Amino acid sequence: MASIGLWATGVIPEPITAVFFFTAAMLLKVAPASVVFGGFESAALWLIFGGLVMGVAVRSTGLGQRIATGLGRAFGTSYWGVITGVTLVGVAMGFLMPSSMGRAILLMPIAISLAARYGFAPGSNGHLGVVLAAAFGCHVPTFSILPANVPNLVLVGQAETLWHYTPSYGQYFLLHFPVLGFLKTAIMIPLIVKLWPDTPRPDAETTQALGPMKASERQLSLILAAALVLWATDFVHHVSPAWISMAAGAILLLPVVGLVDRKAFNEQINYTSMFYVAGIMGLGAMVDKSGLGARLAQGILEVLPLAPGHAITNFASLASISTLVSIVTTLPGAPAVLTPMADEMARAAGMPIEAVLMSQVLGFSNPILPYQSAPMVVAMQLGGERLGPAQLLCLWLAGLTILLLLPLDFLWWRLLGWI
Repeated sequence: MASIGLWATGVIPEPITAVFFFTAAMLLKVAPASVVFGGFESAALWLIFGGLVMGVAVRSTGLGQRIATGLGRAFGTSYWGVITGVTLVGVAMGFLMPSSMGRAILLMPIAISLAARYGFAPGSNGHLGVVLAAAFGCHVPTFSILPANVPNLVLVGQAETLWHYTPSYGQYFLLHFPVLGFLKTAIMIPLIVKLWPDTPRPDAETTQALGPMKASERQLSLILAAALVLWATDFVHHVSPAWISMAAGAILLLPVVGLVDRKAFNEQINYTSMFYVAGIMGLGAMVDKSGLGARLAQGILEVLPLAPGHAITNFASLASISTLVSIVTTLPGAPAVLTPMADEMARAAGMPIEAVLMSQVLGFSNPILPYQSAPMVVAMQLGGERLGPAQLLCLWLAGLTILLLLPLDFLWWRLLGWI
């Protein structure tokens, strides 16, 4: 709990908290080393590594600036246009790429180049707004798209294995996207604009014509396009997005390719973000192995007012238990803990088990603390921003979701006949 508190408050830098977590967990023998350091064996960590290499290449070749120039023409010159455009690009990528981590890794270098084009220096409200739009846009609304995030896949995989229920893409989309995707995006954009207002100040240097593409830009474009196609078609070849990312990074590091040289590799790769993510994953694994998450869920379940015929109370209770468990276990841990308990919750509430399973999305799509979501953490690290502003945006979004979106979601579920 101490690590959660430090990550939530940011009292000390997040990667240092991760180092303290590793040290304390081993000294106190809380869990075996294979569990505590399990994050370093996670495919997600190596997806990040490949993405960090790609990010360096995008910046150093000038491809990021070229793409940002094209996007800048499409978004217009207003701050509203920039934030809206970056957010919508992130959401649109959710339909193409199955990994929110991969989306963040590809989008963030382009977003930073776009911020520079509009004169938003690091540390300014504008730079922060663009980073937040990219980080949240490619992640938070995409929980409503079935294959777009890890918790969604954990939920579906567990539901199929334990309860022989597999929602279709269209069924999942219709149930969740109108409110948790579309309306949440519509709330998120004005929040960013109002909380971190700024005015674009493009200068002549960033808006001048870039000329024809260089050979290095063409090479990088081909590699990134190949990676994107492979990420989007993983259901065909079944190769993990992590190993596709690693392969792309390895190619970029080859001396014969030369898009990321030794100096850039040593000086520009943000290895601290990898320690941070490995710490979060280690914490989630430790909670899972210890049974703390299941015990917490069972305790909450005993006090929740689930009862047949009380649709509003049941809906609120199921959203609450998913939200609270997500705080302790991180977002992917919530479906892993709650899905085995779905039958018990369905009997207590007098609801179909399919509705109880889908209610988990109401909670894990609503992160209250940034550390709950590794892609969000990585995106902010890649953007060069601290987690404090992300924490503030999470709290605002969570509050508005609870007060506005969940009541609307209840009516939507009612209209569709789910409750």
